Amino acid sequence: MNIRKDIVALDKKLCLTLEEASIYTGIGVNKLREISNNDNCNFVLWIGNKRLLKRELLEKYIAKSYSL
Repeated sequence: MNIRKDIVALDKKLCLTLEEASIYTGIGVNKLREISNNDNCNFVLWIGNKRLLKRELLEKYIAKSYSL
C-alpha cells in the first residue's frame, strides 16, 4: 500500500489549479477561466501553458467583487 504524504490542504496552498480553485471557492471552472483570461488579472500565474491562481489574491478579488 502506497500512501502519499505530500497532500496539502487547499487553504494551505499558495497557488491553485482551476479545478482546485473551483472546489475551494464554489465558482465554476469556466467562470474562473473567463475571469483569469483578462490581461489585467493580478491573481493568475502562467507557467508555460499551465494556469495557476494565486489563492490569497483570488480571495481578495472575490471579497471586493459585487458579482461575477
